[in-house]
Order: sequence, then structure tokens, then C-alpha cells
Amino acid sequence: MIRFALTLAVLAGAADAQSAKLRDNEIEALLSGNTAVGSWDGTPYRQYFDADGSTIFAQPNARSARGTWRVEGEEYQSRWPGDADWEGWFVMEFAGDWYWVSKSTPPTPFEVLEGEQLVAQ
Repeated sequence: MIRFALTLAVLAGAADAQSAKLRDNEIEALLSGNTAVGSWDGTPYRQYFDADGSTIFAQPNARSARGTWRVEGEEYQSRWPGDADWEGWFVMEFAGDWYWVSKSTPPTPFEVLEGEQLVAQ
């Protein structure tokens, strides 16, 4: 359901493009109330994005981190305990896959699971 709605929205705005940067409302619809799953620096992670703006980042054999998230402009942003500033990422869609994109790292793929799924099933 999530992928279908966002795919239609992205395709409508970028029919001929090979990749598309999600807009603010598309990022919110994709993440809010859902869990992103991927690999960060070679370590699997799961991150839940609550609609209230809180987020939980979990990796195997590590303590989970709680932070906050928001969308500003066309950028997903998060702030974690000890951070002075928000850190931003673009969210891109390419060939049906999702990617975190920043100026300092290569595109990092992730998938989205509906609801809170911090523990693999």
C-alpha cells in the first residue's frame, strides 16, 4: 500500500526520470508510522519513525537509540541525544527502491516495512 501510493506520486511528478527525489509530503507518507530496514556501514539496522516525531534506531547487539525526526523542505532530518543540530538526508526512489542520499555519503538503499517492526520476524 505504501509503495503503491508513493510510486504513483513519484511517477506523476517524474515520468521520464530514472530517479526521483521525494518531496516533503512524500517523505512523511513513506516514513511516518513505518520502519526502515537496511545496512549502515555494513551493519544491519531498523529504524521506526513514529508519527509524533520520535524515532528509534536499532542494530543487532547494540542498545537502541531514541531521537527525533522531521521533514524540512525536501529533506528528512533527525537529531539524536548529544547532537546540537539536525542532520539532513534526501530520500530518493530509483527503480522501485528507496535510498538515503547526502552530500557526504554514497546513496544507501533501504526498504520500508509497514508499522513498527524493530524486531525481525
